[in-house]
Amino acid sequence: MNTSLWRQLAWVAVLGSGLHLPVYAATASASASAAPVTAPAQLTVTDDLGRQVTLSKPAQRVISLAPHVTELIFAAGAGDKIVATVSYSDFPEAAKAIPRIGDLRQLDMERILAAKPDLIVVWMHGAFDRQLELLKQSGVPFFFSEPHQMEHIPETLSKLGLLMGTSKKAELAATDFRTQWQQITSRYAQKPIVRTFYQVWNKPLYTLNEKHIINDVLRSCGGENIYGKLAATAPVVGLESVLQENPELILAAENKKHAGQMLEQWKSFPTLLANKNHNLVAIDGDLMNRPGPRLIDGARAMCEALELARQHRQSGTPSSTAVTKVKS
Repeated sequence: MNTSLWRQLAWVAVLGSGLHLPVYAATASASASAAPVTAPAQLTVTDDLGRQVTLSKPAQRVISLAPHVTELIFAAGAGDKIVATVSYSDFPEAAKAIPRIGDLRQLDMERILAAKPDLIVVWMHGAFDRQLELLKQSGVPFFFSEPHQMEHIPETLSKLGLLMGTSKKAELAATDFRTQWQQITSRYAQKPIVRTFYQVWNKPLYTLNEKHIINDVLRSCGGENIYGKLAATAPVVGLESVLQENPELILAAENKKHAGQMLEQWKSFPTLLANKNHNLVAIDGDLMNRPGPRLIDGARAMCEALELARQHRQSGTPSSTAVTKVKS
């Protein structure tokens, strides 16, 4: 599979998560002559596969196995605890200096274990699934990160902060994210619906259904996902199918390497509503394709694109073949 396509598709979400507060256990001897005995505190959270993850003390050596996970850990105030990560973990700038132990297709389990982590934060995908048993056998605690909705991102920040002993910074980041998301949802809650095709890739045409976190963003911006009801989370659709659906807006998550290419094919169809109304819009793929803190910026860009489509509807913008790039 094309490497860039893998990067675009690799983070398809599966399950949601729930938050459990830490459990602390303490016992004391009833005898006056005996010193109080206190059991070690335990830190327990539930990850995005519904598994309980328990540590006896905050993690100090953490491995991140996805770019969005790296961003979440840094936002939670624990970036200095990451001892290894995977390719494309390039944000924030400090992440570029962290040693690599593989990529989204192949992980070096020997190097992972040699790093002596006390916590691994992972994301479920094909390569990891094949090596899951090895990780289980190692005995190293691991936390799955698969945000399904925007509200799960601040929940994950809180959980990571608890597991890594940086709860104060993590809670500040979580609160800031929630505040920004509430402002976005309030602003666009009553906006007219815009039928939208969200394009993950162009050859073949990949999109996302309503179970994906991107659909949560699109819906909150006042958009309707024309392929939301398809069974597959990341289905392949035909060009003729898109033309028949005739979306009012086509949004593409574009990476720097393929800038300007993702929407090129739609310019050849003058009757396509999205083309006629100047609603072919590219959004920074790094903001959209990583379900971490920067997705709030991607959400703003998406909502702005939908708002522009509404304005074009009202003003009767003449036909154009230009591609719009929304600021993010």
